[in-house]
Amino acid sequence: MNNNLYCVIMAGGVGSRFWPLSTEEKPKQFIDVLGIGKTFIQMTYERFSDIVPISNFVVMTNANYKDIVLEQLPMLEESQVLCEPARRNTAPCIAYAAYHIQALNKDAVMVVTPSDHLVLDKKAYEKTIDCALSFASENNSLMTIGLCPSRPETGYGYIQTSSKLGCGEMGKVKSFTEKPDIELAKVFVKSGEFLWNSGIFIWNCSSIINAFKDNLPDVYSIFDDGKNVFGTSKEQAFIEKEFSSCISISIDYGIMEKAENVYVCSSDFGWSDIGTWGSLYSHTQKDEDNNTVSGGVTVVNNTKNSIIRIDDKRTAIIDGLDNFIVVSQEDKLLICSRDNEQKIRNYIDEIGTPFNKK
Repeated sequence: MNNNLYCVIMAGGVGSRFWPLSTEEKPKQFIDVLGIGKTFIQMTYERFSDIVPISNFVVMTNANYKDIVLEQLPMLEESQVLCEPARRNTAPCIAYAAYHIQALNKDAVMVVTPSDHLVLDKKAYEKTIDCALSFASENNSLMTIGLCPSRPETGYGYIQTSSKLGCGEMGKVKSFTEKPDIELAKVFVKSGEFLWNSGIFIWNCSSIINAFKDNLPDVYSIFDDGKNVFGTSKEQAFIEKEFSSCISISIDYGIMEKAENVYVCSSDFGWSDIGTWGSLYSHTQKDEDNNTVSGGVTVVNNTKNSIIRIDDKRTAIIDGLDNFIVVSQEDKLLICSRDNEQKIRNYIDEIGTPFNKK
């Protein structure tokens, strides 16, 4: 194994689009959503366990989830779980990880990955990561992984390349686009110039820190002022004091859309961002009416193309639905057209759940 390779697992999100299964107390990355005996964060760790030394894993989360992380990943030391005192999106999170890891190993190369993705072809995944790592190790580059799109998808971001790339090829990034509407997504897929944005990044520590200096100087200044405390007993106190003063911004908006040295490695390894009920539906078994039904005692009649997940303590009768999401979890109930699932986060804002808290 390469001792300079580090894996950063981002596990601080709350997965609000997966409400009510994903909650503030226990977000989706810590849940066995697929019913296979493993949570998303455990599957994420396993994907990298053959290429990254155990001591080189870093999990970024918040203090509320630290015990859950250590319970589900008992092979990690407490010092490998870094807690953000406030949610500030992915850019400050990655800056924190970069400074922490650089203090441990000045030659470190980081793979940054979300904790809640599904990968079906592990060998193809490892091959892609190895290819991107080789490039990032030798070049001052910011590398991301793009997936060859199989359909127009409004739930994913898109990466436009400078030239059409076949799967397994690498090229320079031309632009990033956040989740488009269906018509724009169709244009993207038809053009052949766009890839799905996986949210997986590879770079050496010095490259990403320099990118913060050039593109997010305020965030850079906060962490660079304390660079001598990283890797010491004073690190956590510094983070508790300074982290919250960072702007809340994603790495895509803050760095990737601005930097000149951004590259993408195109691949296809059976990837899905299981961020919504609809994306889960694509990976579950269906009955003869194209329904996926799980959980408690449920009677389903005259219903098709629907996702039905009922709390084990409930009994439910479902009749006359087409293309719906019906999920009950403890004292919470979701009934929503699958066409409107991207609005679930907005609905949660309306009812004022703890997801709103910063």
